[in-house]
Amino acid sequence: MAAENVAQSTFPLQDRVAIVTGSSRGIGKAIALHLASLGAKLVINYSSNSTQADDVVTQINSTSDSPRAIAVKANISDPDQVKSLFDAAESAFQSPVNILVNSAGVLDGKYPSILNTTLEDFDRTFDVNARGAFVCCQEGAKRIKHGGGGRIICLSTSLAAAFRPGYGAYIASKAAVEAMVKILAKELKGTGITVNSVAPGPIATELFYEGKTEAMIKRVIDDCPHGRLGLPEDIAPVVGFLAGDASEWVNGQIIRVNGGFI
Repeated sequence: MAAENVAQSTFPLQDRVAIVTGSSRGIGKAIALHLASLGAKLVINYSSNSTQADDVVTQINSTSDSPRAIAVKANISDPDQVKSLFDAAESAFQSPVNILVNSAGVLDGKYPSILNTTLEDFDRTFDVNARGAFVCCQEGAKRIKHGGGGRIICLSTSLAAAFRPGYGAYIASKAAVEAMVKILAKELKGTGITVNSVAPGPIATELFYEGKTEAMIKRVIDDCPHGRLGLPEDIAPVVGFLAGDASEWVNGQIIRVNGGFI
């Protein structure tokens, strides 16, 4: 019994199956690596760069005698591909999925005003950020194991509470995600599945740096009480907590992780 308690404490997600979308790089990659360090088996989802996804899989599997991670390509806005993503997880690990982390997202690096946002850019933003979250949450609600320990965690943005110019479509798409999280948490009553959102502030990733000038980056850093950008590793432990049993009483919540930026 003592050994079992130590194992649960050291690896609280031991052998639970987790899908992390958009996990070949950035915040998604950090989340996947952290969940693996807690004992989870991982599906590394990517949309285009198989080399990056395979590198994450190799990094995880190098710490174990048996495979604990696979890479699966899927467009998360396509219901058939998301269904195949869950199928691949169940087939690889011979277990239902326990945890879904929807981390995939896009941002228009031109930072246009709403007036200057094209419908093409608006549709692309909503296709990945809002529709993708909807499709993944819908499949997760069907497929994640009921009875306790089921977790759906969607990444949003702290900008959804700030309403900054230049982010109109992006903030609107993430506000939609936050609304879905709160509603789905109530709709999954009785399943033992919790649904929450983690909303990072400025994080030093390719997505953050895209299209920003040095002056823009400096302004963001100056606005943060910690005087720095966040790191993907600042976000991953919060997701790890929400993925575990200790977070059972946290449900339908938006957790803004931004160092006091907003």
